[in-house]
Amino acid sequence: MTGITDLSKLLSSMSPELQAGEFVFCSVKGRIADYAHLNPLCFFHEQEGLTLVLAAESAIQAYLPFEARFKQITLTVHSSLEAVGLTAAVAQKLTDNGISANVIAAYYHDHIFVPIDKAALAMSALKEFSAL
Repeated sequence: MTGITDLSKLLSSMSPELQAGEFVFCSVKGRIADYAHLNPLCFFHEQEGLTLVLAAESAIQAYLPFEARFKQITLTVHSSLEAVGLTAAVAQKLTDNGISANVIAAYYHDHIFVPIDKAALAMSALKEFSAL
């Protein structure tokens, strides 16, 4: 099934869902295999180290440092990896509400990590797209 590319369809049908749990971003040295037991939600290799996105409890149990806790909002619409403007529109809506966002695009959906104390406001703001 091909993802949606039409921006107006994406915005009106994104159906954001707040996921359970709290997540953190950690920067570590080593290989992915060294951290697989922590079941990271995702990882990314950067020049400075390996970034892990994982459950806050896992980071705490493994004594991994992190700076902040986030809630994950999943845009449940199947967006195409070639769609233009979705990330920009979401980022602008959150910016207008004073909410920082860390966006991860996966194959089917986009996932937005927002500060835990702004999660309810972020959900409310994103749901405004479906009211247009």
